[in-house]
Amino acid sequence: MKENTLTITDNRTNITYEFSIENNTINALDLRQIKVDKDDFGIMSYDPGYTNTAACSSKITFVDGDKGVLMYRGYPIEQLAEHSTFLEVAYLLIYGELPNKESLEHWEERVMHHTYIHENLAKLMQTFRYDAHPMGMLIGTIAAMSTLHPDAKDIHNPVSRQKQIWRLLGKLPTVAAFTYRRRIGRPYNYPDSSLSYTENLIYMMDYMNQGNYQVNPILAKALDTLFILHADHGQNCSTSVMRNIGSSYADPCSAMAGAAAALYGPLHGGANEAVLRMLTEIDKVDNIPGYIKQVKDGKLRLMGFGHRVYKNYDPRARIIKDIAEKVLEVTGRNPLLDIALELERIALEDDYFISRRLYPNVDFYSGIIYQAMGFPVDMFPVLFALGRAPGWLAQWLELIDDTDQRIARPRQVYTGQMKRNYVSLEQRN
Repeated sequence: MKENTLTITDNRTNITYEFSIENNTINALDLRQIKVDKDDFGIMSYDPGYTNTAACSSKITFVDGDKGVLMYRGYPIEQLAEHSTFLEVAYLLIYGELPNKESLEHWEERVMHHTYIHENLAKLMQTFRYDAHPMGMLIGTIAAMSTLHPDAKDIHNPVSRQKQIWRLLGKLPTVAAFTYRRRIGRPYNYPDSSLSYTENLIYMMDYMNQGNYQVNPILAKALDTLFILHADHGQNCSTSVMRNIGSSYADPCSAMAGAAAALYGPLHGGANEAVLRMLTEIDKVDNIPGYIKQVKDGKLRLMGFGHRVYKNYDPRARIIKDIAEKVLEVTGRNPLLDIALELERIALEDDYFISRRLYPNVDFYSGIIYQAMGFPVDMFPVLFALGRAPGWLAQWLELIDDTDQRIARPRQVYTGQMKRNYVSLEQRN
């Protein structure tokens, strides 16, 4: 018996098969060798939600949920959050290495050069109802961008691909700001490329023609760091959608619109909103013990604790907790933070939560920060999408260049009726 192999015996036939193990995986198509007879299709694995199926190999993001480790291209998230900027991290994710000074300056200039959107796109956004959800507007507008930039379809041209990356990263904050201004009935503020990436976003959303207006640097830095923490997280729902759509060689605007639509779902991009609702429902610190009891009784859920990947303290949650303190020093103390801190303290000392490995995740404090900065709840997933955009683009590029990849086509286990003869309408019961 060879090392680095898996031996399977089919008890139906008593035939033994040996499969190679590489990177702790076996090739799923090898299972097709396992048949009862030659006309048999062969064995498939059944994996709803792809919880134990690797659909790609990737060099972008490493996550170890048991140890609470997250790294972009090998760099720990803690170091990047402390020392880097969002655009620098975007460069790292997309190109694989941190830029030198000259490369970073060129990269920032190119992205900020593309912050203006086509006037047709701005007019299109005016057609959304005043009460349209900002995330719905964002999705529709990203999809429409491909119609204004037909060269985006030339996905195998490196020059064209590069331009689409600049365009998407540059224009997304403008689209996001316009969705916000449209939602609250204010005129658009056009970009100011002399500002940093997040300063420009805050300016476009917030500026009201004040003569002495300045973006608060602490708030801009906080938002920049939040974007870094959201920039990529492996093969999550929206990233998988970006890759699946990209596998058909759709343009990156269309693929990103699909990824944003996946993020729109409350199980993916709406978790921090659920935390905010929970903290509001608890109302004050004195009510926490009663809420905890109802959680233990199965009557309520503790939102913002636990993660499908992390079985330890989410490393992003520690960073966000510090950000929350700094933001609230500027915006004023938020009573929800006091509830959150006490809730976290109790949960981390309670055997019920410790035994279930329920630790705070990235969503636990992010909603408090967004609310303190003045963002309405329906803008939360839009901000998430802005942060995740470079990760989506990095994953899309990796897919396009991966010779192992084919158009996504998952198998199914058919459990419906077999062949039936047609019955005329008159003869049906």
